[in-house]
Amino acid sequence: MAHELYTRTNQKIYFAGLALEAMNKASEGRAMNAQALVQAERESAVFHLYGALLGLCHEIAGFYRLPQANAPRVELLLTRQVLEEKAIPELAELVELAQAPQTWLAQLVATHAGLYQPLQAPKKVKADVFQPLIVAINLEDEEPLELSRETLEEWRQNLKGLAIRFRDGLNEC
Repeated sequence: MAHELYTRTNQKIYFAGLALEAMNKASEGRAMNAQALVQAERESAVFHLYGALLGLCHEIAGFYRLPQANAPRVELLLTRQVLEEKAIPELAELVELAQAPQTWLAQLVATHAGLYQPLQAPKKVKADVFQPLIVAINLEDEEPLELSRETLEEWRQNLKGLAIRFRDGLNEC
């Protein structure tokens, strides 16, 4: 196997695809632990997508010979400070995507970070004792929806598209 930086990115994108296929099979299965299998494959897909993003960052940082080329986390590379040291268009695009909370890239990074958070007890709903038929809820504290296979596949395709586009640009130099 080649020891080029793009190899790891490609592997991680492929591994994410395998996890998504397994997630799909688990959701169709009738095993007693099907729900746990789906969750395990969902987390595996997020882990591999993050790894692919890190691999892509390593490709860019390696091409431009940045001192952060071996950074162990995406968050260390996708900062304005790194961009201030050297203007890199590919990195600038990734930083912009990562810092806009509504984008798929920011959601991927946040979802990956969420995998390392301890479980928290569900919040108690506060009810007004004078009006027992009305339940007060706080929309800000709602639990996040579980990621669908389609969303994860969309993230995978977006990442794959970025990698192909960036590599074309990096090879032109």
